[in-house]
Amino acid sequence: MRPDWDIFCNVVDNYGDIGVAWRLARVLAREHHASVRLWVDDLEAFNRLWPAVDAHVAQQQCEGVTIQLWCAPFAPVEPARGVIEAFGCALPETYLAAMAGQTPAPVWLNLEYLSAEPWVVTHHGLPSPHPALPLTKYFFFPGFMPETGGVLIEADHAQRRAAFDVETYWRGLGLAARSRDELRVSLFSYENPALPALLDAWLSVGQPVTCLVPEGRVLPQLADWLGTPALVAGDCHVRQALRVRVLPFTDQDSYDHLLWACDLNFVRGEDSCVRAQWAAHPMVWQAYPQNEGAHWDKLEALLALYLETVPKAVADAVSGLWHGWNGVPGAPDMATAWAAWLAAQAAIDRHAEAWPARLARAGRLSQKLVDFVENGLKSRAFSNS
Repeated sequence: MRPDWDIFCNVVDNYGDIGVAWRLARVLAREHHASVRLWVDDLEAFNRLWPAVDAHVAQQQCEGVTIQLWCAPFAPVEPARGVIEAFGCALPETYLAAMAGQTPAPVWLNLEYLSAEPWVVTHHGLPSPHPALPLTKYFFFPGFMPETGGVLIEADHAQRRAAFDVETYWRGLGLAARSRDELRVSLFSYENPALPALLDAWLSVGQPVTCLVPEGRVLPQLADWLGTPALVAGDCHVRQALRVRVLPFTDQDSYDHLLWACDLNFVRGEDSCVRAQWAAHPMVWQAYPQNEGAHWDKLEALLALYLETVPKAVADAVSGLWHGWNGVPGAPDMATAWAAWLAAQAAIDRHAEAWPARLARAGRLSQKLVDFVENGLKSRAFSNS
C-alpha cells in the first residue's frame, strides 16, 4: 500500500536534522494517523537519540513509523503521496524517477531550517521545477509567523507539561528538592568561548546554582574549567555554591522533562530551541556558528520576536545574555550580563510562561504540511480529470 509520507534525512554530527525529522514522523503517525516511512542514513547515530531504534536492522517499526536504512544503491520502492526532503538532503535519482512516473505525482517538499527572519514569509511555499523531470519541489519554511510553515509541536504537549511532577523528576536524578535560593540550569551547547566566563559569573555571585549538562560536545571544555581530565555521565563536581552534574545523552522525551524542570535552559540549534520555548521557562539560545557571523542575523531575528512586547530593561537583560553567549560584537561581559539577568529574573520568568501562547499563533507544522499535501494532490487530480 502506498505510504502517506516518505521523509528522507541525513544524520549530521549534531543530531539536529534527525531530531526534527524523527519528531515530525512521530507526530504525523500518531496524531494524523498517517503511514510514514523515515529514511535515515545512519542508524547508529539515530539509536543514540532514540535507543529503541535497532542500529543493525535495515527496516523496523518504532512509534508507529517505518524506519528504513537509506543506503546506496537505493532499492526501488513506490513513492509516498507526500515526500519530504529534510534540509536539502537530495533524494536518490531512482526515487525521483519513480516519483515522475506516478499520476498524480507526489507533493515534494524541501523542509527548510526554522528561522524568524522576515524573508521566510515571502519564500515559504515557493516552487522549484526539476530541470529534467516533470516534478516540482516546494520550499517549506517553518517559522514563527502564521504565513510560514509554523512550528513543530504535539497536540497534547501543554497537557503533558502541566501534569509533570518536578519533585518526582528531581528524586529520579538523585537530587534533593530545590533550596530556597537555588537556581537549576540545563546546559546543552556547542563548544563556546563564553563558557568559562559564565561559570566564573555564577561563582562570583554566590547564589546556589545546579548546572545539569547532558553528554555532548561541551564536556571537554567544561572539564578544563573544572580542572579534571574528563567528564562522563554521572559525574558531579562542586565549586563553592556551584554544582555541576553530567547527565547521560538522552532521548527526546526525557530531554523535554529536563527543560520542564529547570529554571533556565541553555539550548543550541533548532530542535532544542523550540522545545525550550514550549517549556515556558527562560532560555538562552546558542545559534549554530556560521562564517562571517551569519548566525547573528538569525539570533537577532528571534530576539526581535521573542522580546517585542517586554519592557526595555527586561529586553536588554535577555538580549545581553544571549549576545554574550553567542559572541556578538559589543556584547556585555558575562558577569555584567548575568547580573542584569538576575535583576530582571522575575519579569523574564513571567514572559517565558506567557510565550507559548504567542508561539502557537504560528500554527502547527504537522497540520500545515498535511494541508499543503492534500491541497496539492486535489489540484493535480482535478487538472488530470
